[in-house]
Amino acid sequence: MNFKVKNDSFLRALLRQPTDYTPVWMMRQAGRYLPEYCATRKRAGSFLELCKSPDMATEVTLQPLERFPLDAAILFSDILTVPDAMGLGLYFAEGEGPKFERPLRDEAAIKALRVPDIDKDLRYVTDAVSQIRKALNGSVPLIGFSGSPWTLACYMVEGAGSSDYARVKTLLYKEPKLMHHILEVTAQSVTQYLNAQIEAGAQTVMIFDSWGGALSHAAYHEFSLPYMQRIVQGLKREHGGVKIPVIVFTKGGGLWLESIANIGCDAVGLDWTMDIGVARQRVGHKVALQGNLDPTILFAPPDVIRAETERILASYGFGTGHVFNLGHGISQFTNPEHAGALVQAVHELSRKYH
Repeated sequence: MNFKVKNDSFLRALLRQPTDYTPVWMMRQAGRYLPEYCATRKRAGSFLELCKSPDMATEVTLQPLERFPLDAAILFSDILTVPDAMGLGLYFAEGEGPKFERPLRDEAAIKALRVPDIDKDLRYVTDAVSQIRKALNGSVPLIGFSGSPWTLACYMVEGAGSSDYARVKTLLYKEPKLMHHILEVTAQSVTQYLNAQIEAGAQTVMIFDSWGGALSHAAYHEFSLPYMQRIVQGLKREHGGVKIPVIVFTKGGGLWLESIANIGCDAVGLDWTMDIGVARQRVGHKVALQGNLDPTILFAPPDVIRAETERILASYGFGTGHVFNLGHGISQFTNPEHAGALVQAVHELSRKYH
């Protein structure tokens, strides 16, 4: 496998090594805002079929890179592949998002939860990673990813997305032992899953704790952060003689920045509620930072996008250790030209800070 990357600015920034400019990629960069993605998804027949076809997953992973000079590719997949492999029966209702046929609703189901056979049940993901890595041909690095145990548990217990997480939080407070069992099995699964992605060719991995911000301070430090720490400690941090950086992102996690920076990751992702300059003062000597433009700004005209980009770059200031990104996934209603304007603005405006 080709270990040399022509454009390694993203990997260098994560390891806080010098770069010529601030690298940029976008969460959910391969997605519904791109007409070419919608065409491929239509051909696939369903979102799940798209995820489970390595050929199509490769195709959509590369689509944003053909349009924009992004500094990284991210595996096209879904965070819910892990609970699906655990036998919960993932399906997507039209216009309603993900649902599970067999959510964890009683003690027997929770106690029966097992780590899936990654090589068998999630082979389609690792096959996609290998194929994408080959197709990239060393142009830019490939990011592998997983949901965090807490975020996956939210879907596994609720059975779908939720506005208040009442069911999963009730379980957490009423039956903490059962909650810890779910998280324990899920953390083991995620560790094995991410290591399999690294072996298949992912050059960095990211843990998405999308719903960590729904927890109280105490609950976050008991039910989310320690499980992410366990995963980070269990990951291969080198493969083929090359370092594999790890990014951890808790949406709504600005309050717990120092705690997150202490779990051994290389970079912390920020949502848009946090000033990145303040974040750098608090933890920048420990980790790189990724973020943190409000994705809604991409609905504004390009000159506004440019001004906001400059503001974030100026707030971070001089030196390395910053990967520019959105504070959450790009909206499906974004004009692709505005995404292009963002990438161009980051590349042009950041050079003076390096």
